[in-house]
Amino acid sequence: MENRIKTLFESKQEGILSVYFCAGDPDIDGTVATVEALERAGVDMVEIGMPFSDPIADGPVIQGAATNAIRQGMSVGMLFEQLEGIRARVKMPLLLMGYYNVAYHYGMERFFERCAECGIDGLIIPDMPFEEYVRDYAAMAERFGVKMVFLVTPETSEERIRQLDEATDGFIYAVSSASVTGAQKEFGAAKEAYFARLSSMRLRNPWLIGFGISNRQTRQAAEKYARGVIVGSKFVTLLEELRDPGKAASALLEALAK
Repeated sequence: MENRIKTLFESKQEGILSVYFCAGDPDIDGTVATVEALERAGVDMVEIGMPFSDPIADGPVIQGAATNAIRQGMSVGMLFEQLEGIRARVKMPLLLMGYYNVAYHYGMERFFERCAECGIDGLIIPDMPFEEYVRDYAAMAERFGVKMVFLVTPETSEERIRQLDEATDGFIYAVSSASVTGAQKEFGAAKEAYFARLSSMRLRNPWLIGFGISNRQTRQAAEKYARGVIVGSKFVTLLEELRDPGKAASALLEALAK
């Protein structure tokens, strides 16, 4: 069966918008409603965060969301229960994003199987060692039809970027900086040079830019080079402020257009 991530990138050549939120925040039962609201608003792809107690790569906004979700009782098992049947209502690609510890303790084969059962198209596990993925899980991911998405940063060598590009076939997540997640007002010359370097590599996979996308300026700067952007902290903040997924999705699109 064709993977929805592949279908998206084949059908849309530019301006792709992927949005992250943390399952269980601000409401423990709000996962499906948030996904549906984002699709209705015209978002192309959604990354559902699996909350973890020690989210070292995340800034204060997403750390706070994860803490709140865990406090309310969210777990990966509960998340899979919430996602059962979502494919009857949602057509766009869905990914799970979180830390290796969460999936590992759930049981990796069981984790991949549940992803397939719920219609999850891809996984972003930033702290999973690439060599471990290739050795232990690449065949498993292929068997269950789940695309693994790896992150690259300004410090990632060209050799490693090409290894990641060769070993995966979903998309590449280009982190705008080596720091933690969080909204930024603009990108400096060094970051634009990094984006230009990635563009010049003519990678096999499409790539999106994330970390720091919060307004039209950052979105347009990223889209000069990449197929689209990933927004996280900005939407998580709006969701917590407005307490309504539909209003938060509309507010996000308005912010990205200003």
